Amino acid sequence: MATDVKEMGRNPKRVQREVRKQIQSTGIGTKSQQALKLQQEQLKTERRIVSREQREAEKQRQFELKQQKRKEKHRGR
Repeated sequence: MATDVKEMGRNPKRVQREVRKQIQSTGIGTKSQQALKLQQEQLKTERRIVSREQREAEKQRQFELKQQKRKEKHRGR
């Protein structure tokens, strides 16, 4: 007496989510690739900090220049 046992169908969206989760958990391939990625992220944050400081310095310089011009105009020069 042989009975066919039908396997329950798996939800394709759930399967896709599980596969995506497994891929993301493993991360990038080799350790050297991970090290390169980490180095790139660090350089990126450093660049952001430096550019932000430069932008603020330029803004301050422009403000001081504008204030100086206002004082000169006020003095009648």
